[in-house]
Amino acid sequence: MTKYDEQFKLSVVQRYEQGTDSVMSVAHRYGLDHAMVRRWIQAYQHHGLEGLRKKFSHYDAEFKLSILRRMQQESLSATQAIALFNIRGGAGVITDWQRRYHEQGLAGLQPKPRGRPKKMPVPESSKPINPLPDDARSREDLVKEVQYLRAEVAYLKKLRGLASGQRASCAEKAQIVLKLRQGHALVMLLKAAGLSRSTFYYQARALQAEDQHAGLKARIRAVYEYHKGRYGYRRITATLRQAGEMVNHKTVQRLMQVLGLKSLVRPKKYRSYKGQQAKVPNILSRQFQAQQPNQKWVTDVTEFNVRGEKLYLSPIMDLYNGEIVSYTMQRRPRFALVSSMLKKAIDKLSGKDAPLLHSDQGWQYQMTAYQHQLAEHGLLQSMSRKGNCLDNAAMESFFGTLKSEFFYLNRFESIEQLQAGICQYIHYYNHERIRTKLKGLSPVQYRNQALAT
Repeated sequence: MTKYDEQFKLSVVQRYEQGTDSVMSVAHRYGLDHAMVRRWIQAYQHHGLEGLRKKFSHYDAEFKLSILRRMQQESLSATQAIALFNIRGGAGVITDWQRRYHEQGLAGLQPKPRGRPKKMPVPESSKPINPLPDDARSREDLVKEVQYLRAEVAYLKKLRGLASGQRASCAEKAQIVLKLRQGHALVMLLKAAGLSRSTFYYQARALQAEDQHAGLKARIRAVYEYHKGRYGYRRITATLRQAGEMVNHKTVQRLMQVLGLKSLVRPKKYRSYKGQQAKVPNILSRQFQAQQPNQKWVTDVTEFNVRGEKLYLSPIMDLYNGEIVSYTMQRRPRFALVSSMLKKAIDKLSGKDAPLLHSDQGWQYQMTAYQHQLAEHGLLQSMSRKGNCLDNAAMESFFGTLKSEFFYLNRFESIEQLQAGICQYIHYYNHERIRTKLKGLSPVQYRNQALAT
């Protein structure tokens, strides 16, 4: 530690006394710690040059006790006491006196002998035990011994209740001390547990931080399990906020990492091939946003394979809210798969609705019967360019979500089991599965909210 002479300290204090610079400015100018500069200023204001001189003091127990009592009576801080009584060593000296007096009483304030001990101290275990008779001991000593024995008995009872027995960890010991702290002195409990004060407070803070999020962890796990691992931290955060709990997404992400919870959905990637323009123009032109329901629809067909048997799914999605308007499933990719799906969707339209229906260049969508069915009800047809799946990315994204969140996470014994599961998932997708793009609502909730306004 750098030593500073009296003249240097005086120049620093006089710089502050000029009134042009603050304590922080003076400390920065001389490259000093601002707390040290403030201590010099206070010592000079109370004691003049004497407060800046190097001083070797040996304080006895009575002097220390008088300072502690003065601090209690006048509500002085350690820094104020240091300046008022011109004590060297900083506020840490007073804090150490307070700690030792709290733990050991007046004996803790006795000055330690200087120099090396003349002979090695005798271990406690080898010291002869010559207890004084009870009539020779003070009442205060007997009361303290009784208090300690009661704390030790209470601690040992709790310790025996642990599965680990006497080999309890520091965290388990700290937990026992926390439970017993209301009925016993902390000093007695720490002595019985063999814990230092710093270790106890460290473990106590760790236990409190863990308990602080215990309820939130349980709710996160409940949402995660209800949605069968399909939700990541963003959707779980949105679900909790819908339930009225204001929680930060970073907290949810961190707690999910602690719990070992991770979305089971694999990332979806697209590979594009820029082909020739189809005969039917690409009117949609990747404009996947719609301003109102039944304005823009997209459709496609996907295939599932279960034990060598295949199932084909043909849905229609509304780009306004991502809702699946209608769908059909068959074991053969026949034209009836698409035509029946289209009929179901058209039956849901009101007289004034005439959406744009976009698809890829599949053979079903190029059939004359399909195009007549669209024209008969005033629907406008749009097609992707050849070999370019990005032109129908919204529908491809739904297929990726369906397979990641449902098909790849389950085993199916039959096509019938798969078909029933797809029906359940699409209902879940429309009514319960929230989307961040829809302000944390499900497609049906988002549509109903828009119609209500």
